Order: sequence, then structure tokens, then C-alpha cells
Amino acid sequence: MRILPLILCLPLLAPSAIAETAGRITMRRAIAGWELVKDGKPFVFRGAGGQGHLDVLAAAGGNSIRTWGIDALGAKSGGKALVDEARECGLTIAAGIWVGHERHGFDYSDPAQLEKQRQQVRAAVAKWKSEPAIGIWGLGNEMEGPAADGKGSERIWKEIEVLAKIIKEEDPGRLVMTVIAGANPNKVKGVKEHCPSVDILGVNAYASAPGVGKAVKSVGWDKPLLLTEFGPQGHWEVPKTPWGAPVEPTSREKAAKYFTTQQTVIEESEGLCVGSFAFLWGQKQECTATWYGMFLKSGEKLPPVDAMARAWTGEWPVNRCPRVESFSAPAVVKAGEAAAVKMEVGDPNGDPVKIEWKIAAESTDRKEGGDAEAAPEEKAVAMKEKGANEWEFKVPAKAGAYRLFLIVRDGKGAASAENIPFKVE
Repeated sequence: MRILPLILCLPLLAPSAIAETAGRITMRRAIAGWELVKDGKPFVFRGAGGQGHLDVLAAAGGNSIRTWGIDALGAKSGGKALVDEARECGLTIAAGIWVGHERHGFDYSDPAQLEKQRQQVRAAVAKWKSEPAIGIWGLGNEMEGPAADGKGSERIWKEIEVLAKIIKEEDPGRLVMTVIAGANPNKVKGVKEHCPSVDILGVNAYASAPGVGKAVKSVGWDKPLLLTEFGPQGHWEVPKTPWGAPVEPTSREKAAKYFTTQQTVIEESEGLCVGSFAFLWGQKQECTATWYGMFLKSGEKLPPVDAMARAWTGEWPVNRCPRVESFSAPAVVKAGEAAAVKMEVGDPNGDPVKIEWKIAAESTDRKEGGDAEAAPEEKAVAMKEKGANEWEFKVPAKAGAYRLFLIVRDGKGAASAENIPFKVE
């Protein structure tokens, strides 16, 4: 029997087929667990959630971004669509497809709503499946409810399976992830039992983030895992003042939390975790204007960005953020009186810094699961210098709960921001 050379027996791929598979991410079993592969090489998501400052992300050693809704892909910043900018920066997108939440009025028992959502998912994938910057699809985000315990959510998981199948019908070459809030055993079991077409489980976690891998594995999850949101302790996880105001971690505490989570989540996941996405690569009002954002609204990066660069590359960026060494103020003050503030700041690069003070009433528009909140009005504060690292300001005349914000800028695109809650009586 004549044996033909192996190369003659292999089907040849047309150039168009090769182009379609370039940049796609696949998964395979590895010795220690799971491994993602992109362009023939092992790939780990070093990502952030958000859609701005992509050049900073790439320079910091990040390789991917995560979005929550399909409209983000075409959203323009600086005249460029997100997909174009991501492609130019060499970033992979975990492209989010929003799935309805019952707390927003979606009814998983309504056939008409289900069918409309299915058609929307199909149309979204059909529109964007040829975009090479998209690495995986992110189907839904906390659609079971961020505060839910996962019990009685079978209708949601079953619909996620329907939607995952639709995605794979339209785009069989890409992996599908779905994202839950926390590693709740009922939620993990629900996805495992009802969603066989889901390839990757995404988990949003904060204080508990480093232990997510062990948590999901302990209840039977045996596919790849992504930590899809992590950052400082959540505002529901921290101590509160006697009047109920959550105490925001300091900028240095936040940076340390980002760094340690990134350093430990994969190695402690027992082979399941294939990457992570820091939250939030941008700015938003959630409890406060500075709690989760890794940038100021004015665009300067904050210490968590430097921490992620250190974790991703092993080195600090050339220009580091200013440091707030100490910051204190009275917890309770009388209306119209002067309050003493102590503060010490510095800059790792020796740059001169500019200090800004603001006061805002405590936020009363608290929402669930990151829903949009109205930001309290911020007012500039006139500080009177009293001595070395000592200041004084006149507190509001109206009784109530407030926050004193300290913002330190180096004038080169880096800053630090902290706040102290206080009560006026």
C-alpha cells in the first residue's frame, strides 16, 4: 500500500477561513487544570471592565477588556469605535450581551419577552461575529439578581442555555461565558445543571475574590472560570459609621487589594481560573464618586491602575500616582464650626502635587447591582492651613451626613482620591 505524505492528506484552509479563526480563543485541558489558547499560544485574561483609557491599559500590561452590553462595541471615544481602538491597542474583548433582569421588569415566564430577547441576542451575534477583536461572548451579568441566593432561578438558567445555543448557532467558533454575582453554591449548581452550552463561568466578587476558584470547585464546577469583576471591598462589606455611612477604603488599601487579588486568584483556583477583569476601568458613581473607579472623572489614573501594572508586568509604571500617607478628620462636628484636618501626601517620583478639597452630602440614591445612581452635588471647600500637614475648614451649616473628599494630582495624569464620612449636628 502506498503511503502518501501527510501534508497531502490534510485539507487546505482558504485564506478567508484562516482569517476567521485568527484571534479566536479556545480552551483545552492542561496538566494543572484548564488553559485558554489564542493564536496557538496559552492565553490568560489580564483584563479590566470598562471601555476607556485603552492605551493606558495596554501600556500597563493588560490584554483585554470586558463590556456589559452589545452597544458598547460601536460606542465612540475620541472619534473611534471601541472595537477599532481595542484592535489598534492589541486588546481582546469579552463582549457582553445584556440579558434581562427581573428587578428591571423582565418576566422570564412571558413568552413574548423571551422571544424578543432571543431575537436580539441572535441579531447582536450576527452583526459582530466577524469582528476579530472579540475573544469570547459574555452572556448576561448577574441576571439572577446580585442579592439573590440562587434558589428558584431555574427559569433563568434554562433561558441562559437557550441563548447560549443561539450564540453557538450563529458563531460556533467562539466560547460563551455567563456571569453571576458571587460564588453562591445554588447559582453555581444552577449553571452547571442547566447550562451545558456555557463554556466559562464568570463570577463577580470583591472581598471574597481570591477564594472564588475553590468555592466554585467545591460545589462541582469543573469548567474554566473567570473572575469578571474584582476590586476593593464592596460598600456592603465594610464597617459603617454610627449613622450608617460605609467607610471607603483608602487609596493605598484599594491598591493593595487589587494587587493581592490578581496575584492569588489564579494560583488558588485549583486549575480553574483562566484570568480576571479589574473593576472599574473608568469612573462611576456607586455609593461614592470614587469607590470603584480606577480613574477620576477628569481622566487621571488612580493607585489601583499602578497596582495592576505591577501585578501584570512585575514592574511599576514610570510615572506613579501620588500617595496619601495619612488623612484624618473629626467624625462628628457642630454646624458652622471649624473642623481640623490632618493630612500628609507625597509623590514617588518627587513631582509637586496639587491638592483639591470637596464636600458632598452622603449619597441617598443607593441602587443594587451597579445600577445608575445620581451623584450628590460636590462643593469646593476653602481650607485654611494651620501648620505642617494641618488644615481647617468650616463645616456646613445644615445638619446631616457628608463626606470630605481629598484629591491629589501630580499634573502628569496621575492622582489619588480619598474621603472621610462625617456628621454635622
